[in-house]
Amino acid sequence: MATYPNDLKYLDSHEYARLEGKIATIGITAFAIDQLGDIVFLELPAVGDALQKGETFGTVESVKAVEDLKAPISGTVLERNDALIDAPEQLAEDPYGAAWMLKVQVEEVGELDDALSAEDYRAKVEGA
Repeated sequence: MATYPNDLKYLDSHEYARLEGKIATIGITAFAIDQLGDIVFLELPAVGDALQKGETFGTVESVKAVEDLKAPISGTVLERNDALIDAPEQLAEDPYGAAWMLKVQVEEVGELDDALSAEDYRAKVEGA
């Protein structure tokens, strides 16, 4: 069974955000990675780019599909995990740790109020 850390906020579209003060770490869930299969390409925005909640900020491509990545929160990109761009298959190894995608300076932390809890997300994806 996949794990869904309780300190994350989840989107229906399978992205997550971990909020620490005004910094959000953004990635995609283990469930999404399982569904995609072997990931072969990752496109992420540059440091300094602005994200808008709900807007596409990049793409993840697998042997099965190309999926848009949706921003769980608005803000400015502070860091990008370039190691993932060079080796996107690493996403599957530690999606909630080393395989984070972006660190973002958040404009309004309240934007995450409507995101799913770990329990709600698990119920959605596992049909529990």
